[in-house]
Amino acid sequence: MNAAQLPPVAPEVTATLVEDLSPRLRKRLDATVTKLGARPTHRVGDTVTIAVDDETEVRLHAPGGVVATADAITCGCLLAPACVHRAAAACAAPTADPAPELADQPTRAVPEPVSAMDSAPTPDSASLLEVASPAQRAAADALWSAGAAVLEAGVDGAGAVTQSALLRAAHTARLRHLPRAAGAALSVVTLLRAARAGDPSYRTADLVTALAELLGTAHRVGTASGAELAAVRGRARRPYRPDGSLRLYGLFTEPVVTDSGHGGVRTWVAGSDGRLCTVGDVAPGGVGRALGVADRAVRLGDSALTHRELGRAGLAVSGATVSPDGRLGAGKGVKAVTARGAAWTELPLAALWETPPSEQAARALRSTSRYADPDGGGSDLLFLDVELLGAVRESGGTCLLVRCEGGISVRLTVADDDPALAHRDNLMLLATAPGTRLRIIGRLVPALHPRLILLACSHPAGEGTIDLGLDRLRRADLPDPAAPVHPAPPQPEGSGAHSPLYLLERRVEQTVSAGRAALGMLGDVTAETRRIRRAGLPTAAGLLTALCTSAAQRDRDLFGRLLPADTDGFATYWLTAARYTADVAESLCAAAWEPTQEGPAAAPWLQL
Repeated sequence: MNAAQLPPVAPEVTATLVEDLSPRLRKRLDATVTKLGARPTHRVGDTVTIAVDDETEVRLHAPGGVVATADAITCGCLLAPACVHRAAAACAAPTADPAPELADQPTRAVPEPVSAMDSAPTPDSASLLEVASPAQRAAADALWSAGAAVLEAGVDGAGAVTQSALLRAAHTARLRHLPRAAGAALSVVTLLRAARAGDPSYRTADLVTALAELLGTAHRVGTASGAELAAVRGRARRPYRPDGSLRLYGLFTEPVVTDSGHGGVRTWVAGSDGRLCTVGDVAPGGVGRALGVADRAVRLGDSALTHRELGRAGLAVSGATVSPDGRLGAGKGVKAVTARGAAWTELPLAALWETPPSEQAARALRSTSRYADPDGGGSDLLFLDVELLGAVRESGGTCLLVRCEGGISVRLTVADDDPALAHRDNLMLLATAPGTRLRIIGRLVPALHPRLILLACSHPAGEGTIDLGLDRLRRADLPDPAAPVHPAPPQPEGSGAHSPLYLLERRVEQTVSAGRAALGMLGDVTAETRRIRRAGLPTAAGLLTALCTSAAQRDRDLFGRLLPADTDGFATYWLTAARYTADVAESLCAAAWEPTQEGPAAAPWLQL
């Protein structure tokens, strides 16, 4: 059985079923989840049945596609409803969560943010800044404790019981109007399940980011006020505000496939002023839906354009509504008619390629930082004119090496390796045509060397553009029939490729994977801290020392018995280290996009 075959289960349902188990059954829960994962399932209408054995079945009834109540999960064994099978089925199923990008209806307009040039608030208004309620602080404390428990146990120890505590805390946080923290908790649960199931798409760095977002947001709830508190709370529903009439020009369309089983497309358009917006259509369905939706009409006004067509045409929109992150609303008051598009070499689109790569990378990092506020806006897209150099082998696969303005070598990777999508085939075909000059659009990948996910490019043989996830290039489209595969070139000096920051990063990741105890057994880390200090990173050295010391610290009472570990203190040190490494890594990424400079002074650790 694949977890995707089961209907999503509401977080509070899973938490309730696990909490109702006896201590003896809780010990058997993880083994039962694994057992159910190997059993066959079948679906009849809204009901999915799991065959526990030849005589027992567990049924999940999901009207509307989601299991919303505990009574909707039933079992035929003699111990039901107090059996372990119901809780195990809920733990094996995906966690219900809103789709990452649905065509939301516009909400009432939100006020424009106060400009930095406006006068400072008066003392009376400053004293009235809103702070979190006691119920919200209690919910945030529960999220912090649940996140700290994950750090204490590590992936191997964070089983269904630990995950249910996170789900209960997430449900409470959502009821207390803390959707951002609740969403972070659900992300942690999803990644924990992927790690424990051996999902090949799982990356420890993703769990580090999600757990740091959870702990950081939970901590800020108690200290934030005013506008900062609003950002920390987040929004349960994407707000849209009126934006009048817009003249939009299509850029490209990309398929969207998520780990939660959603699929669809996102079409990027640009306004006359160069502002980027998107029109999306994402719903449950996976990669098959993504390919089908590309040729469906855009849900925006009365437009008859499909997403593929909009990526190359234009729209004139009246009564437009736009969310802070640039998504166009599709309300009843929105009117849209087809208009002439623009080539990438024509204004206003051509202006997107005129900004130097270093400025584009810095802007993308500011707007899409791993811990940026969700409503910060901005885009992580880069627009570059490049020359193809050929394929480069890496430990994670093969990528395409190109050179852009300033002599910067950039590695281009695929957005999705699913063979049903055209990403991988197109990239490998482009790698056989070194010397070809293209205009490309890519998504920034934060790394110690310039790296992008390739999304669209100009047609190698002439006019037109290619949506690299949907359109398939042919060999006849390329000027050169073959090219060799090159080994990865050495990184230029100043790129930060040999930064000793990884010495701290790997301890942060090791904690998530193996838990606090594994980090506490490291012993002396003086050699590592000395190397970090010599590289000019004394803060990183101090954080590594404090993290390892906190992990190993276990006090004893007067009778020599071990006292409970200080999980809150250790979680604080870990959060500080995780956020610090992320900030430094983003700074090094921005530096890597600077034009090549002579001399190793920009990276002192290269002299070690």
